[in-house]
Amino acid sequence: MGRLALFLLTACLSVTAMAADVIKGERQETFGDVTVHYNTFNSTFLTPDIAKAAGLTRSKNQGVINVSVLKDGKPLTAEVNGTVKDLTSQSVSLKFKQITEQGAVYYIAQYPVDQQETRTFQINVKSGDKTNTINFNQELFPGE
Repeated sequence: MGRLALFLLTACLSVTAMAADVIKGERQETFGDVTVHYNTFNSTFLTPDIAKAAGLTRSKNQGVINVSVLKDGKPLTAEVNGTVKDLTSQSVSLKFKQITEQGAVYYIAQYPVDQQETRTFQINVKSGDKTNTINFNQELFPGE
């Protein structure tokens, strides 16, 4: 599990360092003193060991969304849920699971990627008594 946390942390931080790199899709939103980092990628980017440890299906037709919530730079637990819609407005619920390890907290969910298309994501993050919503579009591609 330590490798999973390291991978997800590295994915978030390395992409944060290249915030203009839209191809990797990492983004962040700040709500007061809470910052939400999020990115999405094809599950084939995960090694088989990492995917297994996280309970994820590694497939060219499966995407992964990774969300982390920070308050004053420290991991914050939250309730995370959301949806992803295709161009025909068909919606798939995102079932996030929390991964906590070595002072890091991540929320990951999978969704189908059957063809190249732009999808609309809506992510709801509840921390304390406040819920913040993030909406974004991402062009997705089935993996190799």
